[in-house]
Amino acid sequence: MKRNESSSQNKLLRKTIEKNRRIRMKALGLKLVSVIPDRHFSQPKEVLSHPDQIDEASAYIKMMRERIEELNRRKTQLISSYVARTGDGDGGWPKYPILTVKELGSGVEVMLISGLNKNFMLSQVISVIEQEAAQVLSINIFRVGERIIHTIHAQVKIYRVGVDTSRISDRILEIISSNL
Repeated sequence: MKRNESSSQNKLLRKTIEKNRRIRMKALGLKLVSVIPDRHFSQPKEVLSHPDQIDEASAYIKMMRERIEELNRRKTQLISSYVARTGDGDGGWPKYPILTVKELGSGVEVMLISGLNKNFMLSQVISVIEQEAAQVLSINIFRVGERIIHTIHAQVKIYRVGVDTSRISDRILEIISSNL
């Protein structure tokens, strides 16, 4: 008698585990499909069946992977062609920090290129940007060879007033030169 009871409990437990697994897999599939741009789907998401949606998501991931590989190949080619053209193994980068500040509509982009032993604190640069009526939205930091590229995107706080890019540039250069 106990064996039948135990067997039926095991079956019930396996059914419950399998049901929970299916629910979890469906939720994960829906989450995956939700991050794929609508323009990638051949038909509206609502029309496609769940397996078709997963197939479309898989195709999108493969396409993005190929695009990343192609962009990495192009980057390598551009760097090697520049080094070959200039004959400079360091990629032709100057030995001092380079600063560009651009106004982009209602935003500002600050690009600062420095060596690995940078002579400034990024928090000081951010502070200058925020003091000049712009709110920092994102910061990207990349290492290319022996150089570090800091890209800061900021949004103007008051659109009518705008932001003075030359003042931002002057203040950041002042910070850099005082730390040399």
